Amino acid sequence: MTVVVRKYGGSSLADISCLRRVARSIAGSDDPVVVVVSAQGDTTDRLLATAAEAAGVSPQQQTPSREVDQLVATGELACAALLALHLRALGVPAVSLSGAQAGITVSGPAGEGLVAEISTGRIERLLAEGNVVVVAGFQGVDEHGDVVTLGRGGSDTTAVALAAALGADSCQIYTDVDAVYDADPRVVPQARELPVVQPQVMVEMAFAGARVLHSRSVELAVARGIEVHVRSSFRPGPGTVIPGGSGSEGLEDLGIVAVVHDLDVVRVLVRSDRGHGDPAIEVLNLFAHHHAPVDLVARSGPYEDEFRMGLLMRRSDLPAVRPDLTAAVTAGGGSVRYDEEVAKVSLVGTGLLNRPHYTARLLSALAAAGIATNWVSMSQLRTSVAVAAEWALDAVAVLHEEFGLGRRHADPPRLIRN
Repeated sequence: MTVVVRKYGGSSLADISCLRRVARSIAGSDDPVVVVVSAQGDTTDRLLATAAEAAGVSPQQQTPSREVDQLVATGELACAALLALHLRALGVPAVSLSGAQAGITVSGPAGEGLVAEISTGRIERLLAEGNVVVVAGFQGVDEHGDVVTLGRGGSDTTAVALAAALGADSCQIYTDVDAVYDADPRVVPQARELPVVQPQVMVEMAFAGARVLHSRSVELAVARGIEVHVRSSFRPGPGTVIPGGSGSEGLEDLGIVAVVHDLDVVRVLVRSDRGHGDPAIEVLNLFAHHHAPVDLVARSGPYEDEFRMGLLMRRSDLPAVRPDLTAAVTAGGGSVRYDEEVAKVSLVGTGLLNRPHYTARLLSALAAAGIATNWVSMSQLRTSVAVAAEWALDAVAVLHEEFGLGRRHADPPRLIRN
């Protein structure tokens, strides 16, 4: 029989009643089951706050480190053991495993690890013995045997990686929302559930700020052809399917699928003398060293006397990146300015470069609403702009209405039909 891989988020396992409900659901499966769990509720936030207090810094200044990873990984370990105990109380054989015990090897720095390899022998033996295997998500061990975490939301990536390693066709992600929506339903009450989202579109939605799935989990699912199901752990329903594969299903699947916003954003402005080399190389290599992604990158031309560069980065990466970037730029007589009162708003869909009128409509609609934009970035799958953070949620509502995303029977060019 095919192995079923399920992942449950922290809110789905927040208390005893939630654990019991999940355990009963798992007990009803006729197939071998591997369950990946996040830490319960706000456990990770509390552990990070405790680590910051011990280090004498604010939570916003806390930087990833070996000891922080050692601490925060305990949240998933505790949750995995608790769920296994609840399953055993129902008469279901169950064994909990840490990332290391599950054979998950991770490369990269603390807090931003990448799954490098999974040795599935122990999991397969436990499944053959009739056990439900409960794996602590979000973690693995590096070549030295040290715990390394995968970044916030990394339990999704653990689940997809296990599905690929175990030869599963799909991975089921259970969360506190019913499905993937065409906008955040907490911001836009008219937001519509998307029954199917093409994988490359979901990758862009996740990177652009949609919090339903860890962006790297979707990238991995696309690369390995794993079908992902997003469902509510609280209510029955079909949820959203991200098909296993990389392409769209038809020529008519073109247009805007969703509007996504990201508040975890800082705008960085670098100025310096041009010097003898290209300062952009040093700046981008520094971000690469910290495994910190950037977006909406713009720079001055090669024949200008002053070098100028602007980009958006994650606010959560700022404590680690800021000291090194500031030191590197100021050492050459330059300056760096960090604007934390900014957000990113994106239209996500397909074929967008061939439809420049979508970007024109985006800018026009926001301008008519009195929302200033700058730093436009366009690709076939996403158009993003930077706006003042205080206007981000208004911008989402405006664009959701402008592109008719809440209407089930919008005009064909405006909405992918799934």
